Amino acid sequence: MSGTGRKEDEVRRMLEGPHPPVPVDLAERAVERGGRLLRRQRVLRLLGLLALIAAVAAFAVWAVTVQPWQAPPAETTPPLGGW
Repeated sequence: MSGTGRKEDEVRRMLEGPHPPVPVDLAERAVERGGRLLRRQRVLRLLGLLALIAAVAAFAVWAVTVQPWQAPPAETTPPLGGW
Protein backbone atom coordinates (compact mmCIF):
# COMPACT_ATOMS: atom_id res chain seq x y z
CA MET A 1 0.00 0.00 0.00
CA SER A 2 1.34 3.44 -0.88
CA GLY A 3 1.95 6.17 1.68
CA THR A 4 -1.04 8.25 0.58
CA GLY A 5 -3.40 5.23 0.75
CA ARG A 6 -2.24 4.46 4.27
CA LYS A 7 -2.81 8.07 5.32
CA GLU A 8 -6.28 8.08 3.79
CA ASP A 9 -7.18 4.86 5.61
CA GLU A 10 -5.94 6.33 8.89
CA VAL A 11 -7.99 9.49 8.39
CA ARG A 12 -11.08 7.45 7.55
CA ARG A 13 -10.63 5.39 10.73
CA MET A 14 -10.30 8.57 12.78
CA LEU A 15 -13.45 10.04 11.26
CA GLU A 16 -15.49 6.86 11.76
CA GLY A 17 -14.63 6.70 15.45
CA PRO A 18 -16.42 8.53 18.25
CA HIS A 19 -16.33 12.28 17.88
CA PRO A 20 -14.74 14.28 20.70
CA PRO A 21 -17.11 16.23 22.93
CA VAL A 22 -17.51 19.90 22.02
CA PRO A 23 -17.88 22.51 24.78
CA VAL A 24 -21.37 23.96 25.04
CA ASP A 25 -20.21 27.57 24.91
CA LEU A 26 -17.83 27.08 21.98
CA ALA A 27 -19.89 29.17 19.55
CA GLU A 28 -20.22 32.05 22.04
CA ARG A 29 -16.49 32.06 22.72
CA ALA A 30 -15.76 31.98 18.97
CA VAL A 31 -18.05 34.96 18.37
CA GLU A 32 -16.42 36.93 21.21
CA ARG A 33 -12.93 36.15 19.98
CA GLY A 34 -13.86 36.99 16.40
CA GLY A 35 -15.27 40.32 17.55
CA ARG A 36 -12.09 41.09 19.47
CA LEU A 37 -9.96 40.23 16.45
CA LEU A 38 -12.08 42.41 14.16
CA ARG A 39 -11.89 45.35 16.58
CA ARG A 40 -8.13 44.91 16.91
CA GLN A 41 -7.69 44.85 13.13
CA ARG A 42 -9.88 47.94 12.77
CA VAL A 43 -7.85 49.84 15.39
CA LEU A 44 -4.53 48.80 13.83
CA ARG A 45 -5.75 49.84 10.38
CA LEU A 46 -6.85 53.21 11.77
CA LEU A 47 -3.50 53.73 13.53
CA GLY A 48 -1.65 52.86 10.32
CA LEU A 49 -3.77 55.30 8.35
CA LEU A 50 -3.16 58.04 10.91
CA ALA A 51 0.60 57.35 10.82
CA LEU A 52 0.55 57.56 7.02
CA ILE A 53 -1.35 60.86 7.12
CA ALA A 54 1.11 62.24 9.69
CA ALA A 55 4.08 61.16 7.55
CA VAL A 56 2.61 62.79 4.43
CA ALA A 57 1.91 66.00 6.37
CA ALA A 58 5.44 66.05 7.81
CA PHE A 59 6.92 65.49 4.34
CA ALA A 60 4.79 68.28 2.88
CA VAL A 61 5.87 70.72 5.59
CA TRP A 62 9.51 69.75 5.09
CA ALA A 63 9.26 70.11 1.31
CA VAL A 64 7.64 73.53 1.52
CA THR A 65 10.21 74.72 4.07
CA VAL A 66 13.39 73.36 2.43
CA GLN A 67 12.29 73.45 -1.23
CA PRO A 68 14.62 70.65 -2.36
CA TRP A 69 13.63 71.13 -6.03
CA GLN A 70 15.53 74.42 -6.25
CA ALA A 71 19.24 74.45 -7.09
CA PRO A 72 21.44 75.57 -4.20
CA PRO A 73 22.95 79.05 -4.56
CA ALA A 74 26.45 79.20 -6.01
CA GLU A 75 29.13 79.69 -3.38
CA THR A 76 31.62 81.34 -5.75
CA THR A 77 31.10 83.77 -8.58
CA PRO A 78 32.09 82.79 -12.10
CA PRO A 79 35.34 84.26 -13.46
CA LEU A 80 34.94 87.59 -15.16
CA GLY A 81 36.64 87.77 -18.56
CA GLY A 82 36.39 89.26 -22.02
CA TRP A 83 36.43 92.95 -21.09
